[in-house]
Formats: sequence, C-alpha cells, structure tokens
Amino acid sequence: MARRRTKKRTHVGANNARPKGTANNASMSREPKSMVVRVGAGEVGPSITQLVKDVRSMLEPGTASRLKERRSNRLRDFTTMAGPLGVSHLLLFSRSSSGNTNLRLALTPRGPTLHFNVEKYSLCKDVKKAVRHPKGGGKGFLTAPLLVMNNFTAQPIPEGKDSQPAIPKHLESLTTTIFQSLFPPISPQTTPLTSINRVLLLNRELSSSMDNSGYTLNLRHYMITTRRTGLSRGIRRINAAERLLNSSEKKRKGLPNLSRLEDVADYLLDPAAAGGYTSASESEVETDAEVEVLGTNAKKVLSKKELQRARDGDGRWGNGKSRSGVEKRAVKLVELGPRMKLRMTKVEEDVCGGKIMWHEYLNKSEEETKAMDQMWETRRREKEARKKLQRENVERKRKEREAGAKGEVDAIDQDMDDAEWDSEASEADDGVELDEDQEDKD
Repeated sequence: MARRRTKKRTHVGANNARPKGTANNASMSREPKSMVVRVGAGEVGPSITQLVKDVRSMLEPGTASRLKERRSNRLRDFTTMAGPLGVSHLLLFSRSSSGNTNLRLALTPRGPTLHFNVEKYSLCKDVKKAVRHPKGGGKGFLTAPLLVMNNFTAQPIPEGKDSQPAIPKHLESLTTTIFQSLFPPISPQTTPLTSINRVLLLNRELSSSMDNSGYTLNLRHYMITTRRTGLSRGIRRINAAERLLNSSEKKRKGLPNLSRLEDVADYLLDPAAAGGYTSASESEVETDAEVEVLGTNAKKVLSKKELQRARDGDGRWGNGKSRSGVEKRAVKLVELGPRMKLRMTKVEEDVCGGKIMWHEYLNKSEEETKAMDQMWETRRREKEARKKLQRENVERKRKEREAGAKGEVDAIDQDMDDAEWDSEASEADDGVELDEDQEDKD
C-alpha cells in the first residue's frame, strides 16, 4: 500500500522557517493575531482601501495581510470566523455618510471595543516621497514591531476646579492594555536585538484647554537602521563603494573619485581631497544617537581556567583582550508610514455593541446611568433565559431522536425475526411436499 503524503509546509506541525530569535513552541499559538477589515468594501473609496493595506503591513506578521472582503460581508461574518482562526483583535475601517473615516478596535470574542475618528492620515507612498532615503519592505517585516507608548497614563491639566478629566482613569488603563495586547510581549533578557527592526510609536496629545480635552493619539511607524561607529569617514565611504560595485545597481554617484590622488592614504587622511563635499548625513552622529550593544561576531569558547580567570579578574583573558564584546552603534529611525491621528469617541463593552462605558459627546447623570444599567441587566437576564430554553430544547430533541432511532431499530429487529420465522416455515413446507411426491412415485 502506498504511503500517505505528509504535508510539511502549510499544515499544523510544519517546520516552517522562522525568523532568527523566535521560539518554535506552543507559545507561538498564543501570540495575538489581528484582522484589518474594510466595512462596506465598495463604499470606503480607494484611499481607505490603501490605508487598510498599509495598516496590515504595519501589523505583520501577526495579521491577515491577504484578506479579501466582499460587499456582501457583514461584521458577523468576521466575528464568527475569529474564534476558529485564533484572531484576537479586529480593526474595522469604515466611512460614515458625512465622509468621516472611523476605526473600531475590538477584542474578540467578548470585547471591549474602542471607537476612533481618523482625523488625519498619510499613506505609506506619501511618507516615502517626503523621506530623503526611504526604506522598503524586507526582513524587517518578519518580526513584530516594538511598541513605544507615551503619555498614556497621564491626565491633562484642567483649567478650573470643576473640570472633569477627558476619560476615566480605569478606561485609560484599559486602552493601554488593549494596544499592548496587539503585539507579542518582549522579554529583555531573552529577545535578541537583531529581531527588533521596526518601531510603532503611539503618542497621546495632552492639552490644558477644555475645548480640546479629548483622547487623541498620534501613530507613527519607523524602521530601525544602525551602523558601526568608531570608523573614519573615509573607511566607511570605501566600504560603501565596495558594496555598491558588487551590487547590481547602476548608480555610481556615491563612489569617491581617487584619480587626482597618488595614494589611497591621502584619501583616508582627508576624505574631502577626493572632490565634492560631505553632506550632513555623512557627518559624525550625535552622542545621544549612539548605543552600546553586544557584538554579533563569533566568540571563542573559553576553557575552565580562562573562564575562572575571567570571573575572578576584570573580564580579561589570555592575551589581555576584553571579552565583553560590546560595540558602539549609531541608531537612526526612517519613517515607513502610515501616519494617523486618532481621536477616541466611544468605548463599548461588547464587540461593536453592548453597554456604552464612555462617550465623548454624551454625559449622563447618575439617575440615567442607573436606569441604563438596569436596562442592560434586564437584557442580560432575558438573554440567559433564552439560552437556557434553547439548551433545553436541543436536549429534548436529541432524546427524541435517540428514542425514535431506538424504536426504528426494534421494529427492524422484529421484522427480521418475522422474516426468519417465515423462511423456516416455508422450508418445512417444501420438505413435506417433497416427501409426499416421493411416496407417490413409490
């Protein structure tokens, strides 16, 4: 018998190639997953469609980047499939009848839901046009970005004594937790720095004016680029020229002109002697932009004596060289896009429905709040009663089907017994007839 094929690329248990530094264990299945959806795919327009694609690329790899929506799709279609697919977050973009762009960030399957009004946004293609040296996609999108949040737990300073905060304190903590849960947690002790290639910055705008005391967030997306420091400018330009010559690009503008020099040492001592001028990007980086990281070069395995000497001494071994492996790198952030300015308008308890926990424009008194709580409590009890009745009906119908199936089996057995008795009786009658015929012949 032929051996059954084992699929190793797309099915559960496949040993797919993962980025360096990520774990291949059961914890990977618990990582957050998201779906970015256009609600009303044919009505949002091309700009919102491109914005949805940019947000999907920003949330990679833990999002459905190739999701296809249809005009007939409803919100219930996505919430129903969120459970089987392991989706933990839903980001729903829509456009109102007045032309406003809205974003809903919901946790599945129980909520809550944050409602935002997208006041301003810029697409990735617009950001790349504004950046001098834009960065494209690559291996940086194989790992989740580093989330940096600013001013999320700080309250704006009110002007008067009777001023109320823009959003309650517990809802601030809830908003912070929801955004933090969008990406897998990072352990500083175990996560390698080489796996962090992007930064997602969320900055909350604080204002002392009560006319603009809403909960406003600014979103930015950057690529992290680093280079070694401590090398002279001439050596860096020669290394860059060597890489440029070995590449397939036809650009030769960045090559230094050494035709007027007698020796390469003249250029290393004075890079300006090759002609041209040095731009601001080629100048030395500021001290604040330098960080110390562990080197990625291979390290020598120490013997027991050298290891003990390194522990007892000042970290030196053998020939007196340091084993720290620390090197200085210059860090630079290049914006990728998209940009968004989000203003929170409402917080709901369930997934895009349920009790309103906070509203920017509607303020209810204590009596109205109590009445609303009683109404939702009544709805909850009615829903529990309906579910209980449905479970009882399902159980009753199941028992009826089992009883009916058992009755059918008993009837079939009775029919088979009757048929067996009839066959035995017919065989006996045939035997008697054969005996009588034989006697007549005799």
